[in-house]
Amino acid sequence: MPAILAACAALALVKAGALLQAVPGEGLFVASAVASAPPPAPAAPPTRPAPPPPADPVDQAERDLLSNLRERRAAMDQRESTLAARESVLAAAERRLTARLEEMAALKSRLESLERGRGEREEAGWRGLVKTYESMRPRDAATVFDDLEISVLVQIVHRMREAKTAPILGAMRPDRARTLTAELARLRAADNRAADNRTE
Repeated sequence: MPAILAACAALALVKAGALLQAVPGEGLFVASAVASAPPPAPAAPPTRPAPPPPADPVDQAERDLLSNLRERRAAMDQRESTLAARESVLAAAERRLTARLEEMAALKSRLESLERGRGEREEAGWRGLVKTYESMRPRDAATVFDDLEISVLVQIVHRMREAKTAPILGAMRPDRARTLTAELARLRAADNRAADNRTE
């Protein structure tokens, strides 16, 4: 840079001399002006850009804190979204389960109704047989009871009135009467246990 400035100054002197030769009357004035002109100031050295001021540690800590808060907020939003999806799935499963339980309850009620109807019809049939044998003479009923299957006989005699049962048992064969008595005792004991379980 100083070399360029020196070259410019020399060029200026050469041009001034040429002007003096072209204008003789003014040569002295120009020469003195050129001679009295101060030499050009040396060029200032190039300035380097000032380094940026050091970062404020408080501002950096705030930025770090805000960044951490944003990350935690994003993580919480993600967890909330996941929980909401799970709750939606659980709610749908609960609705399906509730509907299934309602269907099963309706089916159970229907089966119980059918069972009650069947039991009532069966009981009506037994009552009809009981009424038939109660209206017979004890000896005639005993003759039938001696040959009747024991499981059927127990159900009939179990439903008969004791006043009607006693004469028939007296007219039956002794071994048959003993078997019938044992089966009746077993059946009534089972009924008593079932009644005790229902009351507990």
